Amino acid sequence: MAKESLVHFISHHLAADHQAAASELAQHFQERLLSKGEYFMKEGQASNEYLFLEEGCIRAYTTDTEGNDVTTGFYIKNKVVFEVSSFFNRTRSKENLQALIDCKGYCLTYLQLKELFHAVTAYREFGRAMLVKGFVALKERTLSLINETAEERYAGLISANPEIFQYAPLKHIASYLGITDSSLSRIRKEFQKK
Repeated sequence: MAKESLVHFISHHLAADHQAAASELAQHFQERLLSKGEYFMKEGQASNEYLFLEEGCIRAYTTDTEGNDVTTGFYIKNKVVFEVSSFFNRTRSKENLQALIDCKGYCLTYLQLKELFHAVTAYREFGRAMLVKGFVALKERTLSLINETAEERYAGLISANPEIFQYAPLKHIASYLGITDSSLSRIRKEFQKK
């Protein structure tokens, strides 16, 4: 069945009485392919697409005051990709979203999402679930940068998303963890000894 992973993803976030709506909702999404290195969105643009990533890996990053790239997130298969602030506030993004490998997913535009949200009860439920999940992940990441050691953040990333290490250069992973490349190398060597 086409869009099977999308249907499964949607149905996983719906209550039992809305399960039948998953296939119908999935039909509103259009296939989107990204080549390695291609941008899903660039800084300065307004985020207008909401992507369910079926295959691949996308890196989110911004530039600090000294002109350095700082990785703010990684999106892997079966995740939703969009720049939430720009998307909902209809403002220019301060982030870039770039494919680290060839990617395949399914998109909705902002207008499509808005129409579905107002017209379909099941989509409102799905949308709320996605927003709550995203908010929780953001809160956990913020707290981890404050109250976890670099080693704990590394262990958490490798436990939760080991595939990121297959796709992302180590400099991007170090940036995401808030550490230097050399600190990441040291931590990786210590973990390999264990």
